[in-house]
Amino acid sequence: MRQVMVRYRVKPGRADENAELVRAVYEELERTQPDDFHYATFRLADGVTFVHIAFHGAADGSNPLSELPAFARFQEDIRARCDEPPVVSELHEVGSYGMAGVGA
Repeated sequence: MRQVMVRYRVKPGRADENAELVRAVYEELERTQPDDFHYATFRLADGVTFVHIAFHGAADGSNPLSELPAFARFQEDIRARCDEPPVVSELHEVGSYGMAGVGA
C-alpha cells in the first residue's frame, strides 16, 4: 500500500478557495467510492497550511484521485494559489493505533 503526505501553504487570501476545491474532491469521492483508498485533508492552525494524507493499494499503482475531474480542478492553479508549493513525501509506517483499514 502506498502511503503519501502532501504539504503546502496557500496565499492568505486563497485559503477558503482552496478548502472549497478540496471539499469538491471529497464530494466526488463519496460518489465514486474507489476501492482500497483512504484520504484525509487537514488545515493547520495557521489557516493557510494544508496537509493531505493518502493511502492507496491499487494493484497497478494508480492513484484514484488522478481520475477525478474535481481533483483536476483542484490542481489547475495550485502553484498560483501557493506561497509554498506542494511537497510530496512517501510515508513508511512505524506503528499505528486506531487506523482501521489504513496502512494494512
